[in-house]
This record gives sequence, structure tokens and C-alpha cells, in this order.
Amino acid sequence: MALGYWGVTCAILVPGVLLASWIDYSQRRVPNWLNAALLAAGLIAQGVFNGTAGVGDGLMGMLVGFGLLIVPWLMHGMGAGDVKLMAAIGAWFGPAMTFYSFALGAIIGGVAAVVMILSTRRLKHACSNLGVILAKCSNTKTMFSDFGSAKSFGATSQLLPYGVPLTAGSLIMLVGRVWGGWGM
Repeated sequence: MALGYWGVTCAILVPGVLLASWIDYSQRRVPNWLNAALLAAGLIAQGVFNGTAGVGDGLMGMLVGFGLLIVPWLMHGMGAGDVKLMAAIGAWFGPAMTFYSFALGAIIGGVAAVVMILSTRRLKHACSNLGVILAKCSNTKTMFSDFGSAKSFGATSQLLPYGVPLTAGSLIMLVGRVWGGWGM
């Protein structure tokens, strides 16, 4: 039985992003070897199933995934592994589906952050940290510095492994595409 492009995507990308998500949750990092393997496999699958147009679509998706998260990384707001994971997902999804996956993952991440803040009773710390982040963003000298970085908050915050909501958003979009008929 021929799987087709989306069947191969489910067979390779789903376990890959679940592994990335688990590693990010447990170790607060996404390994380069995993991101590189997912990216290469995505571009190869695009080429095999969709030809040069598919490779172009995969490259555009990769650039969208990378582009959406590179600025927060440059501002020391997240890890590079998350940026590379979204780029790898983009190689499979193409530009539009990558954008929607990111947007859904950002919503899921925002809800998760609020739940984490409230469940650990760190609302005062979160408000204080938000003030630091706003100050960071209002000054070009501090915008891309370590000042107000995710790691600089130390014990006053709990770092969200962003690979987890990115994975959740991507898997929801994939289910919608494969079983819900969402065309992208």
C-alpha cells in the first residue's frame, strides 16, 4: 500500500517531533542531530513526492519556520533548538501550514505559560519579569542583549520548553490536514 506524501510525513515527522518535544521537556534542549535529520528527511520527501516544486515549497516552509522564531532567539528569549525545530517542521509543511502551526503553537504556549504561572503562584514575579521584558524591548541597546533574557530571570520564572507547544500546534495542523481535509 502506497503511503503518499502525508502518510510518509506522519510516519517520520510525528515520531520525530514527539521525540524532540520529550527531549526539550526533559533536558530543555532540542538536539541538532534530530533537527538536521528531520529537516533533511522533509526536503528529501518533498523532492521524491512533489519534485522540484516540493523542494521549493519545503525550503520556503523552512525559511518561514526559521524566520518566525529567529528574532525571539536573537533577543535571548528562547533556545536555538526551538528555532531549528520549527524550520525542520517547515520543510515538511511548506510556508502556509508552517505559519498556522506556529500560530497555534504560540497560542498553546501562551495558555501553558499562564497555567504554569498561576499553578506555581508566581503572578507577581511574572508581572515583574514582563516589566523587564518591556523595558528590554523599548531600548535598542538592550533589545538583543542578555538583559531580560529567559535565563536571566532565574528562580523567579519557570522556563517553558517551547518545543512542546510547537509540537502540539504542528500535530494538530497535521491531523487537520490529513484527516480533516484542511487544504494549505
